Amino acid sequence: MTDLGPAARARDRRVVVLGSTGSIGTQTLDVLERYPDVATLTGLAVSGSRPELVARQVLAHRPEVVAVSDPEHAEAVAAAIRTALAPEHREAPALRVGEEAVVELAGSLGPGDVVVNAVTGSIGLAPTLAVLASGARLALANKESLVAGGALVTRAAAPGQFLPVDSEHTAIAQALAGVRPDQVARLVVTASGGPFRGRTRAELGDVTPEQALAHPTWQMGRVITTNSATLVNKALEVIEACWLFGLPEDRVDVVVHPQSIVHSMATLVDGSTIAQASPPDMRHAIGWALAHPEKLPGLARPLDFTRPATWTFEPVDEGTFGAIALARAAHRRGGGAMAAYNAANEEAVDAFFAGRLTFWGIVDLIGCVLEDPALPHADPAGGLAAILAVEEHARRRARELVAAGEGA
Repeated sequence: MTDLGPAARARDRRVVVLGSTGSIGTQTLDVLERYPDVATLTGLAVSGSRPELVARQVLAHRPEVVAVSDPEHAEAVAAAIRTALAPEHREAPALRVGEEAVVELAGSLGPGDVVVNAVTGSIGLAPTLAVLASGARLALANKESLVAGGALVTRAAAPGQFLPVDSEHTAIAQALAGVRPDQVARLVVTASGGPFRGRTRAELGDVTPEQALAHPTWQMGRVITTNSATLVNKALEVIEACWLFGLPEDRVDVVVHPQSIVHSMATLVDGSTIAQASPPDMRHAIGWALAHPEKLPGLARPLDFTRPATWTFEPVDEGTFGAIALARAAHRRGGGAMAAYNAANEEAVDAFFAGRLTFWGIVDLIGCVLEDPALPHADPAGGLAAILAVEEHARRRARELVAAGEGA
């Protein structure tokens, strides 16, 4: 174990990981295993679709509570945990079931503790709000919380209460350390370009789910990887940056950087640009959010500047990849339009994998849903319920359009 030094030791800090069997969740547990002085794991939340992995995590980390959001998976998870713990005659953690159980676990800690929200999709918004209400620090990997409910989240958060777990936004936050807001001219969010960089729309008419999942740089879950292929993921990150750093969308640029070394940049009013660079490894962002303001020594390999290397940057082909422009317009529109954007995309990705929608039908469907004249307007005073109403309408409209053959 690496000695963190007295300032970084936090044995009394508790941590809960929501979405522990996903990409970010498993890497978070890896960081906690390597740096046990950072925090003590007390709870896990999972969908339950991978019971054997949940059991291995329980065996390795001994959480007090496991919340399973999908009741259909609860018994399989309980049985896997019992089997894993039987040889050691250990008592199983408390098992709680249902989406409300996840929200309760998210809000169960307090000041000085950390909750990592690595849930995928807008279902992560309610747990995010529960964490903020509890006073615990939120390490936010669920970008949909800010995309769908940015006003709710920022209004509920105390200054510095939540930190992004995202390579791009972690990079910007580090670049802006010590920089006054009035000194920031623009932000530059980098994108790998995904597996279809350089191709035209005509060349991508028959893309399969397997091709969409072949990301050249990152290993991620199905939804995020597909979003990276359509550039929806980058569109969501633009809006996330607006909420995190208090800038309008027209001051957040996107540039394609295939090497994924420079994770994002900030251009200051004097014309200088500050960039954060590291090999592509999400443990940088995870460790930053868990141990902040400390750095975890030896967390991931550094860049080797003794070897020749070339970094390239190029503009996004927005004529082919229209997701970013569509998100900018939805953000300007407000009233829950970005909640509708995200909900429509989640439905579209499901339809794509089910063979009921083409690859390009994903972004086209989002546009059709946003054009629906019956789309509700979410009054900020309506809180979470107003956002959920917009989402439900958007999902229903997206399913209707798919059934009618839109994008097929």
